[in-house]
Amino acid sequence: MTAALNLMHWRTRDSELSVAAVWGRLLLIFCGFCLSPLSAAEILNLESLSIRARISEQTLLGEDAPENFEEYSVAANYGFPWQPYVSTRWAVRTRLMVSGGLLRGAGESALVISAIPEVTLGTEDSRFLLDLGAGGALFSRHRFGVQDFGGPFQFALTFGVSVPVYESLGVGYRFLHYSDAGLNGSDTTGADFHMIEFSYRF
Repeated sequence: MTAALNLMHWRTRDSELSVAAVWGRLLLIFCGFCLSPLSAAEILNLESLSIRARISEQTLLGEDAPENFEEYSVAANYGFPWQPYVSTRWAVRTRLMVSGGLLRGAGESALVISAIPEVTLGTEDSRFLLDLGAGGALFSRHRFGVQDFGGPFQFALTFGVSVPVYESLGVGYRFLHYSDAGLNGSDTTGADFHMIEFSYRF
């Protein structure tokens, strides 16, 4: 009996270590992708960096979340090499928004990493910008109190608007929705985030 309990203990410990190792590697990959000039130069063009924080919990999509959440994150926006439409005043472009941050709710915290392809509409210099996108996110924890997001993978939908403040600095609003879209059953609940966003354009 003692041997079996010891075996279960070591298996649980090994599982926890493996989960921590996986998330540690994901974080390193994310940081390396965002900060590596080589990857940005050869694959995508780094357009802007932003920081954002949730300011409202008003639900727009799905059911009301039973828990209250806070999210603080940083994002890097990489422009794809193709541009559907560019004129002397307006431009329609495509980009990839990658982000990492902290999600807090019901006394619990989670690391959130996301990658969301987007279509943008804005002025030719991108000082005024609208964006819309859909992608995916990974949560290091998906249960917060009575709320269960369903699993570590979440679909992510976003809409944002940014206006210039001073030179390369901008301020904007971002809507962000996380949900498993029912992949893990009907008892899961997503959450909506209304966020203020400060950005710096390169």
